[in-house]
Amino acid sequence: MRINKIGGLLLAGILALGAPLSGHAQNTGAKQDIKEAGHDVKQATKKTGKAIKKGTKKVTHKVAKTTRQGAAKVESKTK
Repeated sequence: MRINKIGGLLLAGILALGAPLSGHAQNTGAKQDIKEAGHDVKQATKKTGKAIKKGTKKVTHKVAKTTRQGAAKVESKTK
């Protein structure tokens, strides 16, 4: 019987101390979730920007090559 009393008091103490801590942990968890979401958005933006840069560079080089080829054709036809 004495063990049940000690176990009950221990359980009550844990619940009494754990309840306020769990509420605080939830707020910290939400804050951390927001931080992680912001970090994910930042990484996605950087990745998208790099992909756009790569695509733009590729297209620009292709257009320049085509322009050089077209200019060479025109020059060969005018000779």
